[in-house]
This record gives sequence, C-alpha cells and structure tokens, in this order.
Amino acid sequence: MSNRIRSYQKPLAIIAFGAMLLFLPSLLGDYFIHLVTTVLLFGYLGVAWNILGGYAGQFSFGHAAFFGVGAFTSTLFQIHMGVNPWAGMFLAGIAGLLLGMFIGFLTFRYGLRGPYFALAMLALAEMLRVLAVEWMTLKYPLGIILPLKGDSFWDFQFRSKVPYYYIILCMAILVLYLSRIIEDKRIGLYFKAIRENENAAETLGVNTFKYKMVAMAISSFLTAMGGTFYAQYYLTIDEEAAFGVAVSIEILLGPIIGGAGTVFGPILGATILECLSEGSRNLLGAYSGVHLMLYGAILITVIIFLPKGILGGLQTVLAIFKKRR
Repeated sequence: MSNRIRSYQKPLAIIAFGAMLLFLPSLLGDYFIHLVTTVLLFGYLGVAWNILGGYAGQFSFGHAAFFGVGAFTSTLFQIHMGVNPWAGMFLAGIAGLLLGMFIGFLTFRYGLRGPYFALAMLALAEMLRVLAVEWMTLKYPLGIILPLKGDSFWDFQFRSKVPYYYIILCMAILVLYLSRIIEDKRIGLYFKAIRENENAAETLGVNTFKYKMVAMAISSFLTAMGGTFYAQYYLTIDEEAAFGVAVSIEILLGPIIGGAGTVFGPILGATILECLSEGSRNLLGAYSGVHLMLYGAILITVIIFLPKGILGGLQTVLAIFKKRR
C-alpha cells in the first residue's frame, strides 16, 4: 500500500506545482509578475546555456552574442520588412544557430578548449557589441524602439504582463523537457563523456567534434529565441542590453550557482539571483552595484563549498546517504 502511495506522490506533486504556476498571475500584482517573468526568462536562457556549458562542458563566456543576434534579427525584420514577430523568433533562432555553427567550427575544429574557448566566445560577443555600437550610432542613436501595435497575440504585444508570463512559462517548460530528454538519451551520455574527459571520449569512439557542434547548435538556437522574447517584452533594445558582458554573466551564473549539468539547476540559480538582484535594488537602491557584489560573494561561496552547484551538491549528499543506508 505504501509503495502505491509513493508511486502517486511525484505525479501529484507535478500537477500541484503546475496548477500553482497556472494560477500564479491571479495572486500577484504587476511587479511580482514582472519578477517571475524575468526569473523564467533567465532560467530559460540558463537552461539553453547549460546544454553547451553544463552537459557538454564547453564553458561559454559569450552567449550574449546569440542573445543579441536573436533580439536584433527579429526586431529589424519586423521594422523593415513587416515580418510577424512569431516568425521573427524562428528566424532569430536560425540566425543564432548559423552564428553558433560558424564560431563552433572555428573553435572546435582547431581544438580550442577550456579558458581558450571561453575567451573566444567573449571576444565574439565583444566584437558584435562594438559593431552594434558603431552601427547604431549612425542609425539608431537612441536605441531601437519597436512600433506599438496594441494588444494583440498575433503581434506579440500585450498591455498586460500576464500573457508574457504564460509565453515564457511555456518556453521554459519546453526547454526543460528538451533538457530532460537530452539527459536521458545517448546524446546526453556523449555530452557528459566530452565534459569529463574529451581525449578519453575520443579514444572510446565518440565523435567529439560532431557532438560539440550539436550542443552548440541547440544552445545558440534557443538563446537567440530568448533574445526575441526580450525584445518583444521590453519593446526596445540597445547594444549593451543585447551584447553586453553583463548579459553573458547573468546567463551563465544561474546554471553555475544552481547546478551546471542538472535539469533544474539553471531555474534554481536564476530564481536566487533575480530575487537577490531585485531585493538589493529595493533595499540598497542608493548604492549602485551592490547586487553585483552580492553575485560575486555567492559565486565564490558556491565554487568553494559547492563546486557542482546547489542541486549538484544536494545530489551528491543524497547519493552518499543512500549508500550508507
């Protein structure tokens, strides 16, 4: 009887949590809906980064490149060619994927690993930021503002924040489901083998170049789509918000703190960081940059005491506990 009850616990917990997320906007005001939407956005971006940096072990310090390309692609297609933003989101994903394939081919083909790959990604994002600064100085010195279309699902614009919440919730659920599939399938084992020891994986017959390119393709495509959501949510973009180093840092901090290489670690990390950021801005608004100092303190603490992140540390503790039992 007890085993039967336990078998129902997990599905019931998932249903209860899903119902809570579904009805959450009716319980919150606009400010907290915005906060949860931001958490889900950076949780989504963290999961996208995690496929490349967490599972495949290719630490990217420049995912702002894909984020910014996604935001600019959909926005410029919409303004200059009248492309629907939903179609623009897919085109943005393709643009991010092509950029990812280009930089992935150059870096993976010539054997860049570890800090060298991270620096190459940072250089790519900075190069795109500088190009965007020079171009926007001439074309859009005040930033790009999307034309207002009113309250329309077709135009991806809403007066209320609630529809944006549900859209990013669906995106986050889908990317989590994809991450779970990757973790359970053979491709996930190949990613982890590359992460743990790339030379050993090659010796065992794993095509490391192929699977690193696959991880890059998935990660860059999803990140670029997140850039489109950002552009539609704020209805304005500029070079710093799209390609800035701060964007890359915020994307990767969630997985590192929550647990790189875990399904829900990026969501947990994004929740902690965004709540901390908002709380510090409200309580210490007069002291600019305090939230960044708190980010650094948390990151140092996690790296020293929980090198696998919060969820990774919990999984290790549970594994030890089960062995002792």
